[in-house]
Amino acid sequence: MASVISSPTRAKPPAISQTHLLIDGKWVLPTDGGTLDTVNPATGATIATVFTAGKNDVDLAVKAARRALESGPWSRMDAADRGVLLFKLADLVEKHREELAALESLNCGKTIVDSRGDMTGVVNTLRYYGGWADKIEGRTVPVRGNFLSYTLRQPVGVVGQIIPWNFPLLMLAWKWGPALACGNTVILKPAEQTPLTALRLGELALEAGFPAGVVNIVNGLGEITGDALVRHTDVDKIAFTGHVETAKIIQKAAADTLKRTTFELGGKSPNVIFADADLDQAVEGAFHAIYFHCGQCCTAGSRLFVQKKIHKEFVERLAARAKSRRVGDPLDASTEQGPQVSQEQLEKILHYVNLGTKEGASLAAGGQRKGSEGYFVEPTIFDNVTDSMTIAKDEIFGPVVSVLPFEGFDEVVDRANKTFYGLAAGVWTKDIDKAHNYARAVKAGTIWVNCYHVVDTTTPFGGFKMSGQGRENGESALEHYTETKTVTVKLG
Repeated sequence: MASVISSPTRAKPPAISQTHLLIDGKWVLPTDGGTLDTVNPATGATIATVFTAGKNDVDLAVKAARRALESGPWSRMDAADRGVLLFKLADLVEKHREELAALESLNCGKTIVDSRGDMTGVVNTLRYYGGWADKIEGRTVPVRGNFLSYTLRQPVGVVGQIIPWNFPLLMLAWKWGPALACGNTVILKPAEQTPLTALRLGELALEAGFPAGVVNIVNGLGEITGDALVRHTDVDKIAFTGHVETAKIIQKAAADTLKRTTFELGGKSPNVIFADADLDQAVEGAFHAIYFHCGQCCTAGSRLFVQKKIHKEFVERLAARAKSRRVGDPLDASTEQGPQVSQEQLEKILHYVNLGTKEGASLAAGGQRKGSEGYFVEPTIFDNVTDSMTIAKDEIFGPVVSVLPFEGFDEVVDRANKTFYGLAAGVWTKDIDKAHNYARAVKAGTIWVNCYHVVDTTTPFGGFKMSGQGRENGESALEHYTETKTVTVKLG
């Protein structure tokens, strides 16, 4: 990458205002934790050094959350007033949108255009769940006999939330929104690579008026801070978004206390292009499906099935589009693709590129690191990939797509389902019957027809198979943050 120069289209890098832990409404230093450098992926330089939580710090956060849940003002607050606080937080995010977007781009490498889009999603999510706060209802049940039976929906309790580095603030909103609307208290562990926007939102949450202990933020490594949170005997639920192997570790650790767990995990999503599709639309859609946020998206359309009749032309057009993509400074509004999040991710992606070449796939575009500074990878296309190749099976989490030619409908449905994952899938066709039949047959939590990466707060999001357990967003998320209690009264 060329050295960064001043540009009228470039967002101003924000000041770093907070690097501490948020526990019981106060910004504190760790008692048994340490520090962690946060890196700018566009340059490899350190942005800030944040403080990390050890086991004792996590315990202090859990105790603060428990007090807020059971004896603090949060426990006595009307549901409608919880909603008011979520609306106030949404207003503050909207007010500081440019600052937050720039901070997100600086910390995780997302383009400023995409970060601004994420801020819209954060605001929408907080407002959506703010509206739900006083609408979480029980019901009366007509039981036999002279009894009155009704149900109450009450908060699960103290919730540990562990979020990823690819959508730091949006995933925070997806976790905080339903949890707080339902009356839970939370301890958030941001990804170690990208804690800065979570810490800034912690400041805004205090400004909005959330009582002490309702939201707590503990920075740190998964194997230390995350592990302490998962194993804590007074945490009632863990919500995790990330890698499937980490989810397995969490599930095993949580088993000792039978915690509730929900997981939103990875995918190897099939994106199917039938010959009768609008070719212009499908090329752009397939391009967006894989290269959005450098391919660092759990729903990325990384298995691109193209019907043989249009295969050659489609790959040629996709490759030309990839070769013209503007890769560079994520804070510049003219940039279309920023860096990968870390040196580790860069090396992982290049490893898979080498594997694809060794296993016999044809490199149609990209395949190289771009520049010597930062963690940039060229948009990469492998053609004539077979289902048995490693690049067609493993989640690469980078700007690498595998093109797999196919003949007919039944064949492609069968091949699309031959994966341990089931998060998302796409289909491009003008035949509406074919589209609906595909949507019914493919095992995935979200199916996009003639579009891709369309996600709204109002609709459930989650996966089949090893892509997760439970659902984020929509009314469905509320079910994972409430317990149902039955009350039966004998009438005279």
